[in-house]
Amino acid sequence: MKFLFRSIAALFALSLPATAQETFIPTLQADVIPSVLEKAVDRFIRPGYRDFRDRAGDFEEAMQALCTAPSQERLDAARSAFDKSVEAWSKIEIVRVGPAIEANRLERILFYPDRKSTGLKQVQALLAKPDENATKVETLREKSVAVQGLGAAEFELHGTGSDVLSQQTNGFRCRYGAAIAGNLAHLGSELAQEWDEPTGIQNAWKHPGADNPYFRDDREAMTALLGILVHGAETVRDQRIETFYKGEDARTSPRQAIFWRSGLTFASIRGNFEGIRALIDQSDMEELLDPGSRSIVTSVDFVLKSLIRVASTLDEDVEAATGTPEERSKLDFLLLNSKDLILRLNDDFGGALGLGAGFSFSDGD
Repeated sequence: MKFLFRSIAALFALSLPATAQETFIPTLQADVIPSVLEKAVDRFIRPGYRDFRDRAGDFEEAMQALCTAPSQERLDAARSAFDKSVEAWSKIEIVRVGPAIEANRLERILFYPDRKSTGLKQVQALLAKPDENATKVETLREKSVAVQGLGAAEFELHGTGSDVLSQQTNGFRCRYGAAIAGNLAHLGSELAQEWDEPTGIQNAWKHPGADNPYFRDDREAMTALLGILVHGAETVRDQRIETFYKGEDARTSPRQAIFWRSGLTFASIRGNFEGIRALIDQSDMEELLDPGSRSIVTSVDFVLKSLIRVASTLDEDVEAATGTPEERSKLDFLLLNSKDLILRLNDDFGGALGLGAGFSFSDGD
């Protein structure tokens, strides 16, 4: 089983034409760059932020209903709405550019990795010594980024003492959770509005030029688009998987995994991979290459589908997922093939687009 998981990427590489296994001659179809950029914005980025906004809005409504009339049924509904918010964010999270990196929005939506448990300690401190300023969106936003996003919401719903949510009417914990959900909905609205503004960031992506504050020409914008994919893949491997699992012989740290309390670790990882695949597909990025070089995109898609499939089969309980040879072989597969994905995007796709030998997004070149 372990050999099979490790062999898939290698077998696929051997099946590719020789040109797809060697150093690529640039094959960029420059005339399609504007179309690809427009599709990336209109088909993936803008709908992705709208979806997160809407799912976070549903989460806020579910939390408010829970606070008003607590019950196990309403707690389950709030948890389900939280799950959908995490899934929506995981798909669009890869867009770590533009409005998302302004005003600490990324960290306010999801403070992770949190290696020193800063967020946990601050949330626990709030619950131990209630502060009413944490129960209103406008004042919660002024507090630490670690207490106002998805990580804090997860502890609210699944952490120690969360059973009180189904029992106590308008208790502090519930009202704080509702404020977190409201803050997430507000942040989602900000991101959607920023990208929906015709003269704003979407215009900068669609119309590079000398007066553009982001991109001087189409190639710069195209390079930034590929950078979203490369950095997205790197984040999954380095900050999602290796945070708790570094290989079969290394010590595992299940409680360092993202969303381990709610059982959403692998749903989040799967969502990240789905986001990368959707961006490539929705923007028609294969059109950037001439027909003879499009096997590069085919190989990337093959690896992504394999990663998504394997992530979907892992046990929701991270401790269980790291506890047996069969499950660990799946984690080994994610490690190996996420690295392969990074190389295919950075070296193969980047090389085919003419970014040059030695180019690396990781180096900031």
